[in-house]
Amino acid sequence: MRFNGVVASALYTSAAFLGSVRAADDIDDGAEASSTSLSESSTSLPIEKPTFTPSNIKAPFFEQFTDDWDSRWQPSHAKKEDSKTDEDWAYVGTWAVEEPHVLKAIEGDKGLVVKNPAAHHAISAKFDKKVDNKGKTLVVQYEVKLQNGLECGGAYLKLLRDNKKLHADEFSNASPYVIMFGPDKCGATNKVHFIFQHKNPKTGEYEEKHLKSPPMARIVKTTSLYTLIVNPDQTYEIRVDGEKMKNGSLLEDFTPSVNPEKEIDDASDKKPEDWVDEARIADPEATKPEDWDEDAPYEIVDEEATKPDDWLEDEPTMIPDPEAERPEDWDDEEDGDWIPPQVPNPKCEEASGCGKWEPPMKKNAEYKGKWSAPYIDNPAYKGVWKPKKIANPDYFEDKTPANLEPMGAIGFEIWTMQNDILFDNIYIGHSIEDAEKLKIETYDVKHPIETAEDEASKPKPPEEPPASPSDLKFMDDPVFYVREKVQLFMTIARRDPVEAIKFVPEVAGGIGVLAVTLLAVILGGVFGGSKAAQSPQVKKAAEDVKKAAVDAKDQVADAAATGAEKVQAEVNKRTTRSSGPAE
Repeated sequence: MRFNGVVASALYTSAAFLGSVRAADDIDDGAEASSTSLSESSTSLPIEKPTFTPSNIKAPFFEQFTDDWDSRWQPSHAKKEDSKTDEDWAYVGTWAVEEPHVLKAIEGDKGLVVKNPAAHHAISAKFDKKVDNKGKTLVVQYEVKLQNGLECGGAYLKLLRDNKKLHADEFSNASPYVIMFGPDKCGATNKVHFIFQHKNPKTGEYEEKHLKSPPMARIVKTTSLYTLIVNPDQTYEIRVDGEKMKNGSLLEDFTPSVNPEKEIDDASDKKPEDWVDEARIADPEATKPEDWDEDAPYEIVDEEATKPDDWLEDEPTMIPDPEAERPEDWDDEEDGDWIPPQVPNPKCEEASGCGKWEPPMKKNAEYKGKWSAPYIDNPAYKGVWKPKKIANPDYFEDKTPANLEPMGAIGFEIWTMQNDILFDNIYIGHSIEDAEKLKIETYDVKHPIETAEDEASKPKPPEEPPASPSDLKFMDDPVFYVREKVQLFMTIARRDPVEAIKFVPEVAGGIGVLAVTLLAVILGGVFGGSKAAQSPQVKKAAEDVKKAAVDAKDQVADAAATGAEKVQAEVNKRTTRSSGPAE
């Protein structure tokens, strides 16, 4: 009886599990629907955006494009100078100060916006007093927002040289500048410019110095932050979005170099006429071997080859097309005798070949080609000739190129195919700490909001269709496997119990085993011959098993009796994929 009690408890547990599968499904479906609803609700909520508040940071030049911006900035009415063409280019592009229309993060935060595509734009603002970084750190920082992307155009700024001829309405590409810094992209070109003009201490002339390997610009519609730091120890650093992208030395990383070579080639020096440039020559003492046959052919007939047994020597390689028909409008007197076109003989495709057989050619082992003398080191070789070096008359050494010329204004002079490029939060000063503080107040606030809004606006990836129960594996997730199989069995049983037994035999078999085991337990209890009183626990377990079996039977009967129109399509799909026996 102890054995019967254990079996009864096991049966009760199994039946209870099978009976709870559908309830668990209902709970999971409800939880999933609630989760989906919550997710959709959270993504649909508007992102809370702060309101713009002007910063109290102080600097030689600091611009946030507040309402009085037009008292500082002046569009240019000059014509662009271009030595490559006689055509005059006017700066017809217009400017506006407005809030971004793409991924706006801060309410009331405005910037300077390029309004016209495929146009030349120029605008500048004078400093209250010149910026002189001699012996100081120079920090240039500003935001760029490419609202329509950037396929071809610039978004860089220029710090203009301080001079009396500096007139904002005449600002152009010819206006002398000190630093040019910022992103530029067109086609395969994508870089952050850093160019500075260096004054030759001997001649007084200025020469552009270009950074050799500039970092790439970030072409995104969210705000990007570009920072340039020029240190008094002749080093520089470029940051993009606060991340260090490039650093090095002003004396080593620019072309042409700041300081010229101490020595240069003597232009008057000429190579001697008897100078020998050839490092190797043909060996003058070498002779052609007596057995060297220059006339031997590259290929010869293979005398050992034999005709294949299936070679059709009497069959032509081409035959008249048997399917060709003479055109109805063919006139023998005008067009001549009609001859059907030739096609490859199909019999030749099945054999090794057709027509007269000839042995193939093979490479001639005696072939050597035209003889030439081998090369040896030239004993008269003197090396590669170079002109002698002389002292560079233009040599100078500037050990402090970071002491740039004084700057009196800032300007944007660009051409771009895309409009709505926005500039904001321009800092020109000497404090890395203040520039970092400005970044925290502005960029660090707007960038996560823009990113979140950008992600929310992207189309959701298509959801993968749920796996069919036929594809499930027991070892992957036993509980999920049993639950899905029982659910499928109940779904099919509503339409056709027999089909359910065929399609999901493992569930039908489980129910059968439960029924047989239950019957055996009952019979054993009735006819076991033992009159010993059964324990209350065993009796209760047997009664619970009996009740669970009755409930399971009722569920199957209900499933077979009720309609299942709402799952008919899924049942048909799964039945089609079934590998079970046919009726």
